[in-house]
Amino acid sequence: MAVKIRLQRHGSKKRPFYFIVIADARAPRDGKFIQKIGTYNPLTVPATIQLDRQKALEWLHKGAEPTDTVRRILSFKGVLYLKHLLRGVKLGLFDEAAAMQKFQKWHEEHEVHVKRRSDEHKRARIAARPQTSAKRTQTPDSAEA
Repeated sequence: MAVKIRLQRHGSKKRPFYFIVIADARAPRDGKFIQKIGTYNPLTVPATIQLDRQKALEWLHKGAEPTDTVRRILSFKGVLYLKHLLRGVKLGLFDEAAAMQKFQKWHEEHEVHVKRRSDEHKRARIAARPQTSAKRTQTPDSAEA
């Protein structure tokens, strides 16, 4: 049985929301799945991703193949990097403590990068708002006229 890590679409028309699921490759896109490991909301900036790293890592070790989009999500969340580091531990290149230290360092830098991007987007949205030079205010005298 070929197992895939893929997206299962939910949400209304033009408002997508996805579950990240483990499913048999023969099952329909929104059909039966084995396990739900997270969610993905592409409408927010940056996209909101909730993911159980441990479950995703376990399924990758079992041989589950992620789709292209899910591969990018796993890479963004650091699951593929963690798998890479654990492969180095298995080969004896370094110990598990060093691998976790490398992952923690990467994770902290990544969180700073995501926070910066989010702040830049908020500033750009505020700057793009139409600015009114003078607001019209009605005084009680002018309202009666």
